[in-house]
Amino acid sequence: QVRLVESGGGLVQAGGSLRLSCTASGSIFSSTVMAWYRQAPDKQRELVAAIGGSSTTNYADSVKGRFTISRDNAKNTVYLQMTSLKPEDTAVYYCKATVRFQPYWGQGTQVTVSS
Repeated sequence: QVRLVESGGGLVQAGGSLRLSCTASGSIFSSTVMAWYRQAPDKQRELVAAIGGSSTTNYADSVKGRFTISRDNAKNTVYLQMTSLKPEDTAVYYCKATVRFQPYWGQGTQVTVSS
């Protein structure tokens, strides 16, 4: 069983920064692929960034150069550092872990960027 708890969301002005955290418990390993997704109102959930066991990363084109995903395996925590935030980044952000091909999701954290 895997449990994911996100934190760090909030309200920020355009151009500002936020750091999201996702702390995992259960069968999480340093090799587990972790990812951040987001879902805006009336839109499909989309991949924002992912990080593999060797800390290889990939990003959605819309956030490249602005967002950074990282992990601290000792703390079972994945971070999403978001800078130069735009109103279109407003969404509920979800953490996802894939363990033995099974996806696990956190409850989500709201990020609102005001113009």
